[in-house]
Amino acid sequence: MSKTEQSNNSEKEIVAVTKHGQATIPKRFREKLGIEAPGKVLFRETEDGEVLVEQVRSPSEMRGFAARSEASTDKPASEILTEKREQDRNERDSQFSTEE
Repeated sequence: MSKTEQSNNSEKEIVAVTKHGQATIPKRFREKLGIEAPGKVLFRETEDGEVLVEQVRSPSEMRGFAARSEASTDKPASEILTEKREQDRNERDSQFSTEE
């Protein structure tokens, strides 16, 4: 039920959306983004109106993150995670912008 198109060095795929608002993320995009099922994704709209899909890490993937990243810190874990997510997002955004 999907249709794949390729133009201007970007890949697109049309997928069906059920009456419940569910859509299947194509396998190649799940693999590219590191999304595993079952799991969660974040839909984020940029200032210019683009909608990005990002992997949301599971709690088990985040276990020990603070200890690895900032062994001696007074920062709350939520602040460290927010900074790490922003860093990951910036790296991913720059990767996608260089592929265009």
